Amino acid sequence: MTDVSVYTDPQAAVPTAPLIETRKLTRHFRVGRGLSPKMLHAVDDVDITIDRQEIVALAGESGSGKSTIARLLAGVYTPTSGEIYFQGRAVSSMRSRRDQLAYRGDVPMVFQDPFSSLNPAFRVSHGILRSLKLHQPELTRTQRNEEAERVIEAVGLAPASDLMYRYPYELSGGQRQRIGFAQALAHKPKLILADEPVSMLDVSIRIGLLNLMAELRRSAGVSFLYITHDIASARYVADRLLIMYAGHIVESGPTEAVLANPKHPYTDLLLGAVPDPRAPLSVAVEGDTGEPPKVIDPTPGCRFRWRCPLVVDECHHVTPTLRLLGDGHEAACHVAEPDAGMHATKP
Repeated sequence: MTDVSVYTDPQAAVPTAPLIETRKLTRHFRVGRGLSPKMLHAVDDVDITIDRQEIVALAGESGSGKSTIARLLAGVYTPTSGEIYFQGRAVSSMRSRRDQLAYRGDVPMVFQDPFSSLNPAFRVSHGILRSLKLHQPELTRTQRNEEAERVIEAVGLAPASDLMYRYPYELSGGQRQRIGFAQALAHKPKLILADEPVSMLDVSIRIGLLNLMAELRRSAGVSFLYITHDIASARYVADRLLIMYAGHIVESGPTEAVLANPKHPYTDLLLGAVPDPRAPLSVAVEGDTGEPPKVIDPTPGCRFRWRCPLVVDECHHVTPTLRLLGDGHEAACHVAEPDAGMHATKP
């Protein structure tokens, strides 16, 4: 694989600050019409920190708010409240076109569906060359073509001189997704938001994309926010794991610590849902009972309380916040105890 030179920014706002950080990040959507509109709480009071050259996985079931966070960080959505800080600078203060363009180049997004993220009317080089023209206008046409070939080879596609002139329908799903990473890499990014990039690919292809993320972190110094519902892939590639449920981060910490010693009952439920290849096919997953989360005008209290086998009275009235329970291991649970795993059982 062709190596990628490490990109450093001498204009970094605060070198000692995290690469990206959110504080009380919130996004609500108005739903319904008439005199009594309701609010869907997609993301509520989320604090996330991603450091340089770090892969952070954000895991949870569909509808938990994972993709909304990615779109907030990418600038697709505007926060309802809260703030995003990039290298110590508030993103809301980046009002000029130049600043906004620079931020979007530093924090690009790779989408879930490789079949719809590329325009079928253009060759696969179109998006890469367009990004280069937008974010590196000083390059000549020849230099843009050379750079496009370089980033295509950097994501494991060769020969680039042939592949870059094909149309999307001529590539496999895995190749298309690698082109998505090449488009992001053309920006010389600091953080790539990977929104379930392997969920629509065959199992045999997924490992190659996960290895690509690890290689780009090593060779190009890129950090990743890897959004997934697959705990196994998060364990394979991520340094830290964040568990999200109904718009809240309910647990976070080093990946192995979270998976080996889950503190929140929802994390335990996710781990219990991972099939054991040694178990008989007739064995059912236990512990998932109760109602789905209520995220439209939710009342105070833990949003997992209707499904939690360890619920106490406080869970119905007080919304738990993340608290430190170990070395970098946090959980938002009233009954979680330090240095003691929670293995929820069906009552």
